Amino acid sequence: MSQTDLGKAAGVSREIIGRYERGEVSPSVEVAKEIADALEVSLDYLAGEAARTVDKQTIKLMQDIAAL
Repeated sequence: MSQTDLGKAAGVSREIIGRYERGEVSPSVEVAKEIADALEVSLDYLAGEAARTVDKQTIKLMQDIAAL
C-alpha cells in the first residue's frame, strides 16, 4: 500500500504517513486505529506488541464462536 493510499484511508496526508514511518511524530490513537484498520491488523500488532497478527476475519470468527 502506498503512503498516499494509507493516508487517504487514515484521513491524513501522505507527508504525515512518511513522518510516522520515519519516527518523527506519532499518530493519535484515532489515526493509529484508522491505520490499523486500513492494514487489517490490530493496534497492538501495529505498535509492535503482538507476537503475531490475526486478521479481522479470524477475529470475527472467534467472537462468533465465543458468543455460542
